[in-house]
Amino acid sequence: MALAALPDYPWDAMRPYAEIARRHPDGIVDLSIGSPVDETPRLVREALASATDAHAYPQTAGTPALRSAVAGWFHRRRAVPDVRDDEVLPTIGSKELVAWLPFMLGLGDGDVVVHPRAAYPTYAVGAAIAGARPVASDDPADWPENTRLVWLNSPGNPDGSVLDVADLRRAVARARELGAIVASDECYAELGWDGPWRDEPVPSVLDPRVTGGDRTGLLAVYSLSKQSNLAGYRAAFVAGDSSLIERLLTVRKHAGMIPPAPVQAAMVVALADDEHVAAQKGLYRARRDALRPALEQFGIRIDRSEAGLYLWGTKGVDAWTTIAELAERGILAGPGPFYGDHYPQHVRVSLTATDERIAAAVTRLS
Repeated sequence: MALAALPDYPWDAMRPYAEIARRHPDGIVDLSIGSPVDETPRLVREALASATDAHAYPQTAGTPALRSAVAGWFHRRRAVPDVRDDEVLPTIGSKELVAWLPFMLGLGDGDVVVHPRAAYPTYAVGAAIAGARPVASDDPADWPENTRLVWLNSPGNPDGSVLDVADLRRAVARARELGAIVASDECYAELGWDGPWRDEPVPSVLDPRVTGGDRTGLLAVYSLSKQSNLAGYRAAFVAGDSSLIERLLTVRKHAGMIPPAPVQAAMVVALADDEHVAAQKGLYRARRDALRPALEQFGIRIDRSEAGLYLWGTKGVDAWTTIAELAERGILAGPGPFYGDHYPQHVRVSLTATDERIAAAVTRLS
């Protein structure tokens, strides 16, 4: 595949708007990127520090303690029991897995990678790296016959949409008809806000109600960046079909794609502690509760957004017009066109700013 087949990095187009926003007398409020701003929990930092005597090569498959922690987390937090060691694989953050999964699975020319209509751009980039063709579709009935990989994203980035058990079952059934693998990006699963997700956990593609007890062809991807403020650690994992995990493990052994040993130790502690996750969710809930009505008062209709780290909305005009209006108020948001061709009027607003900056945004919007 020629490197020229890859798109330009879209965020470079935001530089002029960032410059405008920075000229605000009280400084910029950057709500464009979902990068955590709160501290990494102390117990996680201490676990990392205590593991820095890492003189030997780490285990690509993950330490037994890490694989056990992932299995326990799935059981406790996602209603997925009996995850085995050979069904778990740590990754160096989740973005590298998303980008390289089609290639590592052997996809290529003539194969289709399906992803959501409102989608994290790396799904399509991963298809391009492998030489496959990305197709944006939310309806399983429309998935092409030559589909070999389906990306689900629940809760969704950018739109915060959630697939319930029935939605997941439909997607899995159709993928199995096509002989396709399903990879479910579930990185925002701990951040449910509205409807049933206020009180119920967001379902995983590995949930027994979805799988019927058969995980064949199914992978769930998760990151600790959002729930534990570990974006700088690059701490994530994939779990599911043991034969697919074995293939990925073999590729990653050859390529040296190994999470550092101190990071693996920190992940064990983060996965075992629910208290810091609840505290972080409380911070995001308060920021969301402040920001949403301010955006609505500004004229932005909020769509979906029942879970996740973003508010997804539109003023009914071109997204870049809204981006410019917000920049004049010192606020930087993300344009909907970065997430596919189907939402030219939407913008994505992140909850990842300090309480002080969220309060500043609320004042400027009102």
